[in-house]
Amino acid sequence: MNDLTASDATAATDFSKGAAYCNGRYVPAGEASISIMDWGFGKSDVTYDVVHVWGGAFFRLDQHLARFERSMVGLRMSLPYDRAQIADILTECVRLSGLREAYVAMIATRGVPLPGMPRRPSLMQNRFHAYAIPWIDVIPPDVQERGAHLIIARTPRIDPESVDPTIKNFHWGDLVRAMFEAEDAGADNAVLLDRDGLVTEGPGFNVFMVKDGAVVSPDRGALEGITRQTVFDLCDALGIRWEIRAITADELRDADEIFTSTTAGGVMPAARIDGTILSNDRPGPISARLKETYWRWHREGRDATPIDYG
Repeated sequence: MNDLTASDATAATDFSKGAAYCNGRYVPAGEASISIMDWGFGKSDVTYDVVHVWGGAFFRLDQHLARFERSMVGLRMSLPYDRAQIADILTECVRLSGLREAYVAMIATRGVPLPGMPRRPSLMQNRFHAYAIPWIDVIPPDVQERGAHLIIARTPRIDPESVDPTIKNFHWGDLVRAMFEAEDAGADNAVLLDRDGLVTEGPGFNVFMVKDGAVVSPDRGALEGITRQTVFDLCDALGIRWEIRAITADELRDADEIFTSTTAGGVMPAARIDGTILSNDRPGPISARLKETYWRWHREGRDATPIDYG
């Protein structure tokens, strides 16, 4: 075994609730920790990515690893592991857990300043953490089945000139406020606008509208999601027109259909926006078709990296 593979000493450890790679060793996910002195904790100076495992295989692992690398470059971070080694660590976390459906995260934090060190982030040793836990859905399956009820939040999205939304980050202050707005309104989740009143994204998901048979996604203030790109690939395969452009709040409310997408849930249809009922209060036909095809691609093993559970 190499130093990225769990040793025989872990054989008797219970990883059934998830496994993590933390401080250079594998531990049950519930025991994973980082220093409270790490800027990743104290200053949200961190980037991460999430890939899911379905049916014992990663979906689009290479794309997630590539985006993680781009995010680290954007934050001027580096790790002592290359892409293949990170993939090995993620695989080992899943293998130890035995999970066939899992939510798998890779995280890079700025690190801990040494005593007497100048407050220069460039001098810190960046740290890597990873974990695999049982599958979770951003929007619960029963809500997806009936179609999510969304609101357009009053809270604006953080300005992209301050926090780059194309780099996955933990700056969720605006997103959490929007989630409370949704909860107070009796809705399932929220969509945020930018300062110009244009649609961006929701807490952990990209947003789409369907209008006159075309799928449209915002061109600003949002993560360039791997599942978002998968939606465009699905549209190409199904002959559905799609575009990326600015979307106003009124356009979203007037959409024929709305759906969201994320690694933790896939294609997730909505049925209401700000109380307006869409598609007879059910997932619309294009949304439903995209969702069904998304999971069919999983069953067919497309873009899959199978895991050897040993």
